[in-house]
Amino acid sequence: MSTSAQAHLARYCALFASLSPQDLPRLGEYFAADARFKDPFNDVRGVPAVQAVFAHMFAATDAPRFEILEQAASGSTGFVRWRFRFAPRGRLTAALEIEGVSRVLFADDGRVVEHVDYWDPVEGLYDRVPLLGGALRAIRKRLGAGAG
Repeated sequence: MSTSAQAHLARYCALFASLSPQDLPRLGEYFAADARFKDPFNDVRGVPAVQAVFAHMFAATDAPRFEILEQAASGSTGFVRWRFRFAPRGRLTAALEIEGVSRVLFADDGRVVEHVDYWDPVEGLYDRVPLLGGALRAIRKRLGAGAG
């Protein structure tokens, strides 16, 4: 990745490290008009749809915060390992955290063409649902290499 592309990745990571609802109208400065954003719950195209994903995040959670743990680049592609901390709306004492990796493809102008998140919703969220979590843990135990 060129020096300027590394700067694009650093700029993008800085956005996420301090992301707030006030930043949502400016996402067009960071995402190409037809950019794709994909995570385990969303697969959307276009800046308005990306804004809607993050608006929903702010509406559904309290104190959401991304911590950038690592960055790497190859060609026009950046990789970011992150930790997302949040609490379900109205339950600050039930804080959760998820770790994941994002693959981010940059256009020549530095805006994001594609952002794809890779993280395990079972470990991060579904595990904590009372009945569902127990069933998923039992399935993982049965399918794991130590299963007998």
